[in-house]
Amino acid sequence: MEPPGNDVVAFESAEKIILRWDSTASEDAREKMIFAGDRYEIDRYLQAVDEIQRSMEFATLSDDQNKANSAIQIAMARLEDEFRNILIAHTTPMEAESLTDSSPLPEEDYEDDSPLTKDLEHQESNSSCSYRPTNSIREIDLMPSDAIYDLRCIAERMILAGYLRECIQVYGSVRKSAVDSSFRKLGIEKLSIGDIQRLEWEILETKIRRWIRAAKVCVRILFASEKKLCEQIFEGLGTATDDACFMETIKGPAIQLFNFAEAISISRRSPEKLFKILDLHDALSDLLVDIEIVFDSKSSESIRVQAVEILSRLAEAARGILSEFENAVLREPSKVPVPGGTIHPLTRYVMNYISLISDYKQTMSELIVSKPSTGSRYSSDPNTPDMDFAELESQTPLALHLIWIAVILQFNLEGKSKCYRDTSLAHIFMMNNVHYIVQKIKGSPELREMVGDDCLRKLTGKFRQAATNYQRSTWVNVLHCLRDEGLHVKGSFSSGVSKSALRERFKTFNAMFEEVHRTQSTWLIPDTQLREELRISVSEKLIPAYRSFLGRFRSHIESGRHPENYIKYSGEDIETAVLDFFEGYQVSQHIRRRSE
Repeated sequence: MEPPGNDVVAFESAEKIILRWDSTASEDAREKMIFAGDRYEIDRYLQAVDEIQRSMEFATLSDDQNKANSAIQIAMARLEDEFRNILIAHTTPMEAESLTDSSPLPEEDYEDDSPLTKDLEHQESNSSCSYRPTNSIREIDLMPSDAIYDLRCIAERMILAGYLRECIQVYGSVRKSAVDSSFRKLGIEKLSIGDIQRLEWEILETKIRRWIRAAKVCVRILFASEKKLCEQIFEGLGTATDDACFMETIKGPAIQLFNFAEAISISRRSPEKLFKILDLHDALSDLLVDIEIVFDSKSSESIRVQAVEILSRLAEAARGILSEFENAVLREPSKVPVPGGTIHPLTRYVMNYISLISDYKQTMSELIVSKPSTGSRYSSDPNTPDMDFAELESQTPLALHLIWIAVILQFNLEGKSKCYRDTSLAHIFMMNNVHYIVQKIKGSPELREMVGDDCLRKLTGKFRQAATNYQRSTWVNVLHCLRDEGLHVKGSFSSGVSKSALRERFKTFNAMFEEVHRTQSTWLIPDTQLREELRISVSEKLIPAYRSFLGRFRSHIESGRHPENYIKYSGEDIETAVLDFFEGYQVSQHIRRRSE
């Protein structure tokens, strides 16, 4: 042990250095920062602090203890200022180099060119850049190594002197301000859950897109890098000091970040929200492993728990929305017939909706684990279709839900078809709509795979049956005019044709065909191929029958007076007129005649 005299000399020398940098007593000390000077002066001051702390352990007289306490308080106040100054001085580069421009961009043009986001994109394509045993986290150096060394030197002495709380508070205050600035640049706003839930959904859709991108940057780069900085400065200095500083910095911003997703997860459910909720669910699910790595301590458990609970609520919201969507399709009340029997807006909406669901097949298959809650057990309810799920045991729960939606959509459409006064138009309406359902299923490989060929065959059979029903309801009576029965006078089969009956038959045919032409040219079959197929089918029955009838009885009419009043159309005229059918617009009141 050194002689007491040497201790006194060492203490007085150290005290002199401490007092010289007392900013409360010296103008020069207030204007200058020790750690902004040369290394020699920095080391002298740190050694002086060490000497004061050492002397406190051996001080026995109260005067010596008081002098040491006074010196250490002055030193700690100074080191706190130096600590804050170093942190502030080395916070600016993070904002300038690593964050995006703060001006908001439309969602379709939103491109984040910041180094932070570029780092994220780079590491997603090149996992070897990761510092952690994960393919997604990418820590970046927030401060130069010499600044980190100085901060650690100061923190070590403040903690040893019992100033841990002050050290953590200074660190958290400065770094949290930096994180808040990063949040602003990434477009993360300070909104309460109530604020978020009051926003219009169109606005929220844009914010969700931006949040997903920003959340990846925050968790994988910003938070991870802040944690790394805490470890570089505080690791090994006391019990979990690095974690305490990390949480002091990050807890508020992390809660702010995840509150947005939480607000969406508990917001009012509606069908249009499903896909953004699934986007949020997928993004948060992808981030969950990274969240567990970044927030791996006991003190940050609340962050991990919040993320898991939000994920669970988003999953429940998606399931609830699907169930509510099914009920809405079944109960959709509109009874105003769509003009021309074309595709109902409900059909387009529902089929586009389930096509989008099939795009989220993987996520939805994980979330939907039970079959629809309606079906054959409601078979006695006239307002609900019957569906035997036993026939579809091999299908996944998600596939059953999609098939069920197609079933209840048809059921609803059948109710709407009854609003047409013209039975033929009701059949055209069903044909159009079920055909659209089939085409949408065929047009999506994922949807087709889930629905299955058996269901697709049944749907195809239904729209073909509707086409057959249309032909029967429209053309049976028209073709009935072209039969021979009732035209012959009893007694002479070969020449006994009743001209009056024949003239009446031609007049009836003309009137009926003209009415069909006038009416059904305003009907619409929007699918070109389906329209052409139905015209061909009509022509194949009508044209040969008319030509045959005309061939057999033309001479009987032409031998009489004013034959043009009865034989108004040639076979070619009828064939041309059929081409006007199902175009969806009013044609001339008169059928075009090639002879005109």
